[in-house]
Amino acid sequence: MWDGGVTGYDFGPGHPMDPVRLRLTMRLVEAFGLDKRIEVAAAKPADESVLGLVHEPDYVQAVRRASQDPGGADVLRGLGTPDTPVFEGMHEVSALIAGQSVGGAEFIWSGTSGEGGAHAVNFSGGLHHAMPGAASGFCVYNDAALAIARLLELGARRVAYLDLDVHHGDGVQAAFWNDPRVLTISLHEDPRTLFPGTGRPVESGGAEAPGSAVNLALPPGTADAAWLRALHAVVPELLADFAPEALVTQHGADTHVDDPLAHLALSVDAQRAAAEAAHGWAHEYARGRWLALGGGGYAVVDVVPRTWTHVVAIAAHAPIAPETPVPEEFSRSVYALTRQAGPQRMTDGVEPSWRHWEEGYDPGDAVDQAVLATRRAVYPTHGLLP
Repeated sequence: MWDGGVTGYDFGPGHPMDPVRLRLTMRLVEAFGLDKRIEVAAAKPADESVLGLVHEPDYVQAVRRASQDPGGADVLRGLGTPDTPVFEGMHEVSALIAGQSVGGAEFIWSGTSGEGGAHAVNFSGGLHHAMPGAASGFCVYNDAALAIARLLELGARRVAYLDLDVHHGDGVQAAFWNDPRVLTISLHEDPRTLFPGTGRPVESGGAEAPGSAVNLALPPGTADAAWLRALHAVVPELLADFAPEALVTQHGADTHVDDPLAHLALSVDAQRAAAEAAHGWAHEYARGRWLALGGGGYAVVDVVPRTWTHVVAIAAHAPIAPETPVPEEFSRSVYALTRQAGPQRMTDGVEPSWRHWEEGYDPGDAVDQAVLATRRAVYPTHGLLP
């Protein structure tokens, strides 16, 4: 899902969410010829009826007003804050990004790719902090929640959401807190050390949907092997039990060791391994219906384009070998747009591996402690042994 207009989601000079990361990702996708192997489609912007699946009408109107008059921002609704400054046309471009995710959801539900399931990617999306009535954390409209809501509207009985961003997927969790049809799983840095300060294991769903929210909060400094161990120690069992009819995943690239806004220590290779796992889980547990979204990621030259191009390639069933050199035409684009030198290969030179949970629990290991806390919080509500 791509419309060049999404690069207008621009909070201004110096803001970490530089839209150049979207331009560079699309340039890298094109440099590898992936746009020739798959359909590149642009969906229409989400209209008020679609936005209303998640967002309060008064909030949408507040975004419209701020979009037309940036001087009249509504700070009480998260608009005009240092994190989410307002800019002219903000409503239109935010609705456009949301439309791409909703369009991707409609595509994967349509089953037009046959019995093997349909995949869609919107790397401009994944704006998971936006709340029903407020902007938050660089996010105006919550395209991930809107895509899930649209799948439910189309008839899906169960949708699973997996959030791999370094920040807790709080907005998506909030949207479906009391909805047993949606399982939200968020793997993120410990909320004691990072925005938004939520996402503890005890946050496990509302009274009408116990066990529907799964939060795995990892200590700062968690690197590839421990992160992948945690991911595989929780996600597949829950997906097997929940049996979703579609899987939506958010691939925030801010888990990388070079990201300036957080404290995990992943490589591009671990991020790629997680995308491969998500793809496999979509086929194994979700009838092949997979919608992959972008998200955070503020190392905008070296990390984000490579991570999200790997996601696109995996969804296209044309994975790029990690050791593959970055095409020269992409390097020229990097210099032209940023006056920086870009990465040389599609890898950080790491071969991801991890110790499986079944091989034993280490009570002195902080990541194992976090995994066990999550399993104890939610597994019993699913009839599973922690």
